[in-house]
Amino acid sequence: MLSYIMWDVSPEIFTIPEIAGFGPFPVRWYGLLFAAGFLIGQQIMIYIFKKEGKSLEDIDSLTLYMVLSIVIGARVGHFLFYEPEVLFKNPLEVILPPYAGLASHGAVIGTVTGLWLYARSRRGTGQTFFWVTDRLTITFALGGSFIRFGNLMNSEIVGKPSDAPWAFIFRHNIEFTQIPRHPAQLYESITCFILTFVLFAIWNKYKAATPRGLMVGVFLVWVFTLRFLFEFLKENQEAFEANYALNMGQILSIPAVLLGLYFIVQSRRNPAELAS
Repeated sequence: MLSYIMWDVSPEIFTIPEIAGFGPFPVRWYGLLFAAGFLIGQQIMIYIFKKEGKSLEDIDSLTLYMVLSIVIGARVGHFLFYEPEVLFKNPLEVILPPYAGLASHGAVIGTVTGLWLYARSRRGTGQTFFWVTDRLTITFALGGSFIRFGNLMNSEIVGKPSDAPWAFIFRHNIEFTQIPRHPAQLYESITCFILTFVLFAIWNKYKAATPRGLMVGVFLVWVFTLRFLFEFLKENQEAFEANYALNMGQILSIPAVLLGLYFIVQSRRNPAELAS
């Protein structure tokens, strides 16, 4: 009787053949799940905008802000936190394919910047920074779940060796030994998926009266507390992390958790949704 799961899934779904000298183009699970996160997230925001009487014409602009800020932030964050020498020697690597390397902490920074710019462009509509950010956390949690599942399909960000009966052997990962390991990507994917429903329940309870910053706080505390803990079950992504008591993901998670706690406390002190 097997005491582990053999994970032998190809990262590619199919390949589009070469056409007129261009290609071939592999279609990967990761890219499909990444795009699905944005598309489903957009539908969630349409539902929220309708319920709270906001203009649906702003949805396309909001989506564009989010796509650009998340992708750029995640790419810059990867190089800044994990490969700074590449960022400073050849900054074009950030925008040139292949797009391997996306840092969730960089995505958070990019998202905050993009939402601040979006809120400034929508002054007078009631779409303040926290009004938008609180509600978008629902889509962020769902997107995070899809992305981590994409990491599983890529057999990347693998866990440390484990004798648990649900441990995976990642046949397509050649970086680490082919032994049973924690499916750490799946742990994060499942917990983010649960968070999606928790955040939606909070919004559904309060809607327009959602305490400012509450959902942002819950999101940050939930995601980055679990990220800190799950990192103990993961192999380090970069060699330099072996010299630290905590890896880079854990170090960057600490201020995110503290900021989340601050937002939760502030939301309880000022429960009414504020317009500024």
